[in-house]
Amino acid sequence: MSNAFLKDAFVYLLAAGILVPLFHRARIGAVVGFIAAGALIGPHGLGRLAESVPAIRFITISSPERTAPFGELGVVFLLFLLGLEFSAPRLWKLRREVFGVGSLQVLLCGVPLAVGIAVLGGPKAGVGLVLGIALALSSTALVSQLLIDQHRSLAPLGQLVIAVLLFQDLMVVPILLAAELVSGGTTDVLTLAAVALAKAAGAVALILVAGRFVLAPLVAAAASTRSRELIMAITLVVVVGSAGVTRAAGLSAALGAFLAGMALSETAYRHQIEVDLEPFKGLLVGVFFVTVGMGIDFAAVLPALHIVMAGVVGVLAVKALFTYIAARLIRVAPPAAAEAALLLAQTGEFAFVVLGLLTANGALGAREAGVLVAVVSLSLVATPFLARFAARLGREMDARMHDALAPDVPGASEHVIIGGFGRVGRTIADALDEEGVPFVAVDADPRRVAQARAAGHPVYLGDAGRPEILERLGAEKARAFVVTLDAPNAAERMVRSVRQHWAAAPVIARARDAEHARRLANMGVQGVIPEAMEASLQLAGHLLASLGLPDDVVAARTEATRARIRAAIERQAAGEGS
Repeated sequence: MSNAFLKDAFVYLLAAGILVPLFHRARIGAVVGFIAAGALIGPHGLGRLAESVPAIRFITISSPERTAPFGELGVVFLLFLLGLEFSAPRLWKLRREVFGVGSLQVLLCGVPLAVGIAVLGGPKAGVGLVLGIALALSSTALVSQLLIDQHRSLAPLGQLVIAVLLFQDLMVVPILLAAELVSGGTTDVLTLAAVALAKAAGAVALILVAGRFVLAPLVAAAASTRSRELIMAITLVVVVGSAGVTRAAGLSAALGAFLAGMALSETAYRHQIEVDLEPFKGLLVGVFFVTVGMGIDFAAVLPALHIVMAGVVGVLAVKALFTYIAARLIRVAPPAAAEAALLLAQTGEFAFVVLGLLTANGALGAREAGVLVAVVSLSLVATPFLARFAARLGREMDARMHDALAPDVPGASEHVIIGGFGRVGRTIADALDEEGVPFVAVDADPRRVAQARAAGHPVYLGDAGRPEILERLGAEKARAFVVTLDAPNAAERMVRSVRQHWAAAPVIARARDAEHARRLANMGVQGVIPEAMEASLQLAGHLLASLGLPDDVVAARTEATRARIRAAIERQAAGEGS
C-alpha cells in the first residue's frame, strides 16, 4: 500500500472527523459537509497551493481518482440497504409510481432541458437531447441518504421518490446507447440496441432468480455457522457480485445492489445484515460526496459564474416544475408531489459519466463540459437546503389541504371518533355499525378517504393528531376515541391531543408492540391493545384447540394470559410515571 494512498485516507478521515461535525453543528448537514470538505481538500481547492506551499500536500487529496471507487462502493451499499427494506410484492405495488411517475418525470424534464441547451447555443440537437435526458436524472445516493436521515424511506413520500429513482436507473442503458450514437461511435443501431436491452433484461432476471434460489440459501448457510464474519463475507459477495452483474450489462451498479437487497429482504437475517453494514455504508457514502466536492473546479467556474448560477437555477426550476406535473398526472397528492419535486430537482452523478463520454468522443467541447459539471455539482450542494424547504412546504400544504377538506360535523353527539381508517379502523367501524353506535373516522390518505366515502362511511380527510381537526369532528361530545394509526409517532400525537383537550374521554389504542404499548399506557390510555400480543394469543389459542383442549378452557387461558400481559404493561407504565 503506497504512502500516497495512506496519506489520502488520513486526510479524508481527518476531514470527516473535524469538518463534517462542524457543518453538522451549524445545522447544515453531513452531506453538505462532505461536499464542502471535498471542495476544500481537493486538487481544485487547497491543492492548487501545493506547488508553492509544499506543506499543503499533507492536508489535501492529490488523486481523486483513487478515492472514486470507494465512493461508488458506498452508493452500492446504500442501495443494498434500501433494497432490504423492500420486497417484490411491495415493489409491485409501486409499479404505477415506477413506470408512471418515473417515465413522465424523465420525459417531461428531459425535453425542456434539451430545448434550453439548444436555445443557449449548445451542441447539436442529438447531443443536446442526450444531455437533457441525462440532466433529468436525479442523484440516487444523495436523495436516498436524505430520506434515510429523515427516517422516511418507507413513508409514502419515500416510496414515491425511490420508485422514480429506480426508473431513472433503468434509463442508464438507453442514455449510454444514445450517447454512443450521437458521438458517432457506432453505425449498427438496431443490433446495438437489441444487444444492450437483452443484456440489461438478462442481468435483472439473473439477480432476481439467483436471489431466490442461490443468494438467500447461501446467506442461510452462512448464518447456520453463527459466524458474523462469514455472514459479512457472504453478504459482501452478494452485494459486489450483483452490482458487477448489472454494471457489466450497462445498468447502474446501484440497481444491482438494490435488487440483491430486495431478494434478501424476506429472509430472517436482514436485520443482522443491516446492523453489520451500517457503519461501512456511512463512511463510504461520505467518500462519494467528498469526491463530488473535489470535482468542483473553482478556476473554471468563476469566469463563467453568472452562466453557471443561471444554469443551476434553471435546472432546479425546470425539474421541480415538471416533476410536480408528472406526479400530479398520476394523481399523487399535492403535498407529496411538491415535496418529491424539490427532492428530485437536482441532477445526478450519472451526468458526470455522460459528460465524460461525450467529451472524450469529441461531441462536447471542454468549456461547455466544464460549465455543466459545475452546474451538476452545485445542484447537488443545493439539495439538502431544498430538502429542508421541501419538508416545510409539504407540511404547510398538507395542513392547508386538510383544513380545506375536513368538514365540520356539528350534529355529531355520543359518537366514537376513529383515528385511521385502514384495516383495523374498518374492522372497528363495522363492529360499531352492527351495534348501531354512531362513529366518524379521520384519515390522512386522500385515496383511502375517497374509497371509504364512496362506500358510505363517514370518513374525513385530516391529521388525527391535530386537536382542531378532532374538534371539527365533534370531539367535545364524543363517547370515546379509538387510535388505530399504524405509525407509532402519529398514534402518540393523537393520544396527546385528546389527553390535553378532552382528558375525561376514554381512549382505546392499538399498539405496534409491547414497548409502544407501554408508552401509550404511560400517556393515560385506558385500553392498549398490542397487535403482536393479540396475534400470538390467537396462535396459542388455535394450538391449544388443535391439541384437544375444550373451547371454554382455551378461552379462559387465553383471557388469563391477556390480562396478565396488560397488567404487566400497566405496572411498568405506572412505574415509569412515578
